Amino acid sequence: MRVKIVSIFPEYFGPLELSLIGKAREQGILEVSVHDLRDWTHDVHRTVDDTPYGGGPGMVMRPEPWGEALDGLAGSGARLIVPSPSGRPFSHAIATELAASEDLVFACGRYEGIDQRVIDEYDGFEVSLGDYVLFGGEVAVLVMLEAITRLLPGVLGNAESLVDESHAHGLLETPVYTKPAQWRGREVPEILRSGDHGRIARWRRDQALLRTAARRPDLLHAIGEGKLDKRDLALLGEGGFPVPDDGVAE
Repeated sequence: MRVKIVSIFPEYFGPLELSLIGKAREQGILEVSVHDLRDWTHDVHRTVDDTPYGGGPGMVMRPEPWGEALDGLAGSGARLIVPSPSGRPFSHAIATELAASEDLVFACGRYEGIDQRVIDEYDGFEVSLGDYVLFGGEVAVLVMLEAITRLLPGVLGNAESLVDESHAHGLLETPVYTKPAQWRGREVPEILRSGDHGRIARWRRDQALLRTAARRPDLLHAIGEGKLDKRDLALLGEGGFPVPDDGVAE
């Protein structure tokens, strides 16, 4: 995968040299280049913003430097991603979709955002991390790249790590434990030490359901028709959680 990032603060992306993203770059799985938007300005002040048409507070990023930058960077087949509080909520599904791309270009807005004509011109995909506003798109790009890169083949040492983690199947991940078996009077659940893989699998499913119902009931109701079996529904009912009325898998 080839990733190009455009920002007025290219120094922000030092962390992309670290950890598994850094290793993916060393191994040639991921290619990342970071570009300073001001390199496409032509005035002594390297201006990238101006006052908004129609009035209002703040400044808006001008289309000319963005246009010149993206003309050169967003080549044929590249997909433009624009972090924005007005965008679609970022999710595991979107990360999976983007991980299938070969070329991604991230445009990091600042101030009140990028002139909308730029986003329309390059068919930009606006994506939001959540219902809040950041100083700029750089932090969002770091988050999205972490989520996307770990889905690329060869990045994780154990690909099975992707199978049961939060959001992979619409549920939050089950609680996890390691040695020692007892710590500060708290014990690892006996079932996880039993060696009974069938019971362990069911316990993990139950814990994931209960955790999702308690913390993210919206996810539980979005799982889809037929994805919960009778045991799942009985467990939720016993726990006092509303049971999704969307059908039961046999």
